[in-house]
Amino acid sequence: MIESSFLEDNDKILRSLKRIPVFDPFGEKELRGLLKRSKLHKYAPGETIIREGGTGSWVYFLVYGEVSIARQGRVVTTTCRQGELIGEMGAIDGARRSATVVAQKETVCIATDTRQIRQLTGYDRMAYSYILYRVFAEVLAERLRETTSALIETRERFSLARLRPQRLMLGLRRLMS
Repeated sequence: MIESSFLEDNDKILRSLKRIPVFDPFGEKELRGLLKRSKLHKYAPGETIIREGGTGSWVYFLVYGEVSIARQGRVVTTTCRQGELIGEMGAIDGARRSATVVAQKETVCIATDTRQIRQLTGYDRMAYSYILYRVFAEVLAERLRETTSALIETRERFSLARLRPQRLMLGLRRLMS
């Protein structure tokens, strides 16, 4: 992994972030503040970004590349969506990381240390926390919707699969009588 210094006063990155929908809730002042607490991380294919069972307060916003997300050694999904949020659950509750995230292609992320936001005081702490947690909530709500849809689809397929043998048996009984 190659890591930059903190990104304060980087207008090029600021302009790029403004084009990513996940950063819509941030005003320019808040984005500059977020960059001040963030670094660019560049990963080669095969490098681990987050290790399941580990701890950490860093969250990652995918700038470009592709990552796989695996639990207990099994890939659950891959994503290459710009702005994808990675590692937010551990940053929210401090629990151990629930998945391993590995770069599949050359990947660049904006890495933000949420401990730095917790160290702010007054309005700044409230503003950054609100925006960051709003982004977390929107991402988690979207993922929950996708998971619910997949669960419903799987249940329907399972229910249909159970009915097919019953229908087959009924058909065989009719033929035999």
